[in-house]
Amino acid sequence: MRAGNDAAGGATTRGDPALVKALARAFRWRQMLEEGRYASIRELARAEGVNRTYIGRLLNLTLLAPDLVEAILDGRQTGAANITRRSAPIPDAWPEQRLASG
Repeated sequence: MRAGNDAAGGATTRGDPALVKALARAFRWRQMLEEGRYASIRELARAEGVNRTYIGRLLNLTLLAPDLVEAILDGRQTGAANITRRSAPIPDAWPEQRLASG
């Protein structure tokens, strides 16, 4: 996934580059954990050189409803971005996420 005309990569997106990057990292990290490359968030954080709290926050993005992820990638993230930037946890249920995103 790449934002705009960045370096070579997958599909182009019109989404906010910082938010798209956060989503990409989150899904990549989730995959690494699911595949067993790292046994814990702490181990992954050490390997990636970032704070484990940051990884935990970003991993929450992988729980977003698919249509909210798509809105972020398509640049229609107005409401979807709101749910990712608030201090409250992302609701578990997708209908609640949609309501929280405005």
